[in-house]
Amino acid sequence: MAFRKTLFVVLLAGLLVVPAAEAKYKAGLGEQNSAMFDSPQWQSLSLKRVRYLVHWNWNRSATDRAAVAEYMNRARGARQQVLVAFTAARGCYVGGKYKKQRKACRAPSAKAYRASFKAFDKQFPWVKTYSAWNEVNHVSQPTYRKPRLAVRYYDVLRKLARKGKFKVVAADVLDTSNLRSYLRSFMRRAKGHPRLWGLHNYQDVNYKTSKDTRRMLATVPGQVWLTETGGLVRFQGSRLRKYSPKRAANRTKYMFKLANTFSKRRAGTRSKITRLFVYRWYGEPRGARFDAGLVNPNGSPRKALAVVAKRSKGHR
Repeated sequence: MAFRKTLFVVLLAGLLVVPAAEAKYKAGLGEQNSAMFDSPQWQSLSLKRVRYLVHWNWNRSATDRAAVAEYMNRARGARQQVLVAFTAARGCYVGGKYKKQRKACRAPSAKAYRASFKAFDKQFPWVKTYSAWNEVNHVSQPTYRKPRLAVRYYDVLRKLARKGKFKVVAADVLDTSNLRSYLRSFMRRAKGHPRLWGLHNYQDVNYKTSKDTRRMLATVPGQVWLTETGGLVRFQGSRLRKYSPKRAANRTKYMFKLANTFSKRRAGTRSKITRLFVYRWYGEPRGARFDAGLVNPNGSPRKALAVVAKRSKGHR
């Protein structure tokens, strides 16, 4: 009898100690350099997703065509699901000299954009996820202050994706002050009730806040992918100008905490986080304007890599 009572207490305790539900989002990496696929450290992460930026006019240059083909084929060989994000032409925003780059920054017509995408889709028909345009609300892009233009590019992909061939991130935004107004203007014009969005929440991650992430989730319905985010080793012209891999590792921990918190729809929000792409694998030499690498330029690990290795488990 005593044994039965003891067994009952043990079983009851086991039922009461229920593990917390795992945050339901999938993790990946954003990186432009295909050498990453050769790294044993990257391979040990066992991630299944990468994000890759492609100039909208990629097929007009033999150099760009070769670079895109090399990366995409390497990614497929590594069995990666690639989120392809189209962006401005090469040279559009160099060293902050936006006004001097007007020709490179010229917005393509919907017809030119469609033709470029169809050429890409014909060469890489296995791609299942696209972002219509990268950081549509940033000054570096021709879509800046022109949500109607961003909607035009989204609509091209929306129509081509009707048969469920691929998913489309409607508006991929940076966490700047115009985030909410841009998204509201976009949603007023967009057809088809988009329910997949992209956010680069660098400010929240690196200043340990949540305001911009909350603002995004309260504005758009459906799912939000953190398509580019991470702890910054250095960002010139900000409070993060001091080179610090240690700080970047700390902020990378907070990045996962944010994703965990908002992977479920919370009070006051209309959407939830379902994917996270850490940016990026390779870091820059000291003195670079922007550095978010998980490893040094020579491939040696930084502190943030251990954080990603540990906290991305269960999100592959």
